Amino acid sequence: MNKKIILIEDDKDLQEIIKYNFSKEKYDIVLCSDGEEALDLIKHEMPDLVILDWMLPNLSGVEILRQIRASKNLKKIPIIMLTARAEEIDKLRAFDTGADDYITKPFSNSELIARTKALLRRVSEDSFTDTLNFHDIELNRDNKRVFRGKKEIKLGPVEFKLLEVFLMRPGQVFNREQLLDKVWGNEIYVEERTVDVHVGRLRRALNRGKVKKDPIRTVRSAGYSLNENYN
Repeated sequence: MNKKIILIEDDKDLQEIIKYNFSKEKYDIVLCSDGEEALDLIKHEMPDLVILDWMLPNLSGVEILRQIRASKNLKKIPIIMLTARAEEIDKLRAFDTGADDYITKPFSNSELIARTKALLRRVSEDSFTDTLNFHDIELNRDNKRVFRGKKEIKLGPVEFKLLEVFLMRPGQVFNREQLLDKVWGNEIYVEERTVDVHVGRLRRALNRGKVKKDPIRTVRSAGYSLNENYN
């Protein structure tokens, strides 16, 4: 069965170009041009992935993204933002709201297709379990809650994704480029120092209060990992 993608974009010419190229790759493409109509369409179609413009009539793409992530039935749908807004602050806002990837216009169709395939593959690989555990740390993907011991840890969306990546491969050292790829969707316009900022936030959240040991290990000149010798 072909994967279904909803493209929410008000540029009719761009709609047709994307639809043509994705159809050649055997994807079923459903088109939408209006922000308010988009939410009803997503609820009705339940697509495998959404490609979402930011600037739309009646409801902005980032508000659509926020409402999808707040919906119990829709929140797991992967979303690629496709927009002319190229400022880093816009990209960080989109990722903080829950975007899985962010592509700026102009773009190549081959890149959009490649990143769509990579995201669908990643979602498929990551969908086997709702709960990830590492010693006294537990992350629940379904309700977006994290615990250390019996204490709930409040994390932002980016810190949650970072912890999820670490929990899937305890002990593996991830460099900044790999974390950008896995958490921000290989968005090359996000500076590598942004990784350090969010790892720092994650570390502070996990270590708040009395704990025995920091579970995140910094490997000089290499990156970060969950400390496999942590206890």
